[in-house]
Amino acid sequence: MNPDTPPNRCRIVLIAPPALKADRLAQALQGGDVASLILPQGDMDEAAFQAMAEKLVPLAQQAGAAAIIAGDSRIAGRVHADGIHIEGSRPDLADAIERLQDKMMVGTGGVKTRDDALDLGEERPDYMFFGRFGFDTTPEPHKRNLALGAWWAEMIAVPCIVLAGNDIASVEAAAQTGAEFVGLSAAVFADGVDPHVAVARANALLDETAPRFED
Repeated sequence: MNPDTPPNRCRIVLIAPPALKADRLAQALQGGDVASLILPQGDMDEAAFQAMAEKLVPLAQQAGAAAIIAGDSRIAGRVHADGIHIEGSRPDLADAIERLQDKMMVGTGGVKTRDDALDLGEERPDYMFFGRFGFDTTPEPHKRNLALGAWWAEMIAVPCIVLAGNDIASVEAAAQTGAEFVGLSAAVFADGVDPHVAVARANALLDETAPRFED
């Protein structure tokens, strides 16, 4: 349920937990604006991951959200994803950009220092992700992710995603970095959480508190 005109502030990127069910994703996407969905492969084998992606990618795309595969570029192609997320060495990222960037977006992340971020940024990925999949285990975002996101957003033109915590209110701190996107996973998809309510609440908080971007 994305608006025709995206909001002029930090937007939500959903990050799927392992074995995310289609109905849970559908509920989240009905909660309001979502820019994209990242599907990490994690420990899933190729067949299981592709089966999950085949169900979730179309759901995201039908809701107006870009679907990004974190892991296998072959699976990204098979399921007609909008992007691929590459974490690894600079040569790995450079190779993916050379092969794929005319077909889909190529993003990266997994960095822990400014130097590492700048090194990968030299390849001009489509976005930089500050955080680690599955490590949003505290209510607040990791301080390092906030610091890197604020520095990057001020200095670098490449958009960035800052991973929030497992409390939906943590979107405020992530947005205050100036990042273009806030990553949400456990705050939306943890057991006992209503994904629709969580995404709606996150959008309301961003509407109320997130900095506005210049046109």
